[in-house]
Amino acid sequence: MSEVEYAVADGIAEIRLNRAPVNALSLDLVESLIAALRRAAGDEAVRCVILASALDKAFCAGLDLDLVRGRSGIEFRRFLEKLYMELYDVQYRLGKPSIAVVEGAARAGGMTVALSCDMVVAGDKATFGYPEIDVGIVPALHFVHLPRVAGRYRAFEPLFTGESFDADRAMELGLLTRKVASGEALASARELAAKLASKSPLVMRIGREAFMRSNDLDYRRGFEQVAETLALLVGTEDAQEGLTAFVEKRPPKWTGR
Repeated sequence: MSEVEYAVADGIAEIRLNRAPVNALSLDLVESLIAALRRAAGDEAVRCVILASALDKAFCAGLDLDLVRGRSGIEFRRFLEKLYMELYDVQYRLGKPSIAVVEGAARAGGMTVALSCDMVVAGDKATFGYPEIDVGIVPALHFVHLPRVAGRYRAFEPLFTGESFDADRAMELGLLTRKVASGEALASARELAAKLASKSPLVMRIGREAFMRSNDLDYRRGFEQVAETLALLVGTEDAQEGLTAFVEKRPPKWTGR
């Protein structure tokens, strides 16, 4: 079974992540997601894209730790180029609106995937978080994103405590387009997608391009800068200790190196 499912109906492409148990992001999964988005971008019959999970318990719980443990910063940097730059670039040039559907947990890299979309619809039992600080790394891309939508003072706490938060808090921080009853997020996203798909595809494409240019500014350049920071951190003793401690289910022993 494919880790990324793709289907089109009524002008709406639905892309579903399906890597049990929690859609941990591997290089193959990210590359397959990017390929699915490119497929939707090139299909003139597609007017809107929905990105969801095929799993009940999680949208995406973050990176597969095998990508990070024992890896050099240079090796990890290649993955970040896919997740930070290539994924966001294909979304930037998609030419049609995209909607993430979040039920269950979205964490770390899962937040990155959801927030690459134009809109996020979440069930009220969905949970969110940036837990990277607890394993000795940082949610680098979100240093660029979250202060822009929430303000720097509200952004600092979730980024540096690593504590998860609920859909109400995500709505308050400006991370969601809609919050609906648990189990209803996909139906709500389909309703929204149908409205968007009914518009002129030409006007939608040109208008969205103008919207993206107007709001991009140095946004993607900021991604490149924070990717360098994260790649540097991965090679430190504390990062490797934090990741190993997480896998071994024990408190980390920080050394400051």
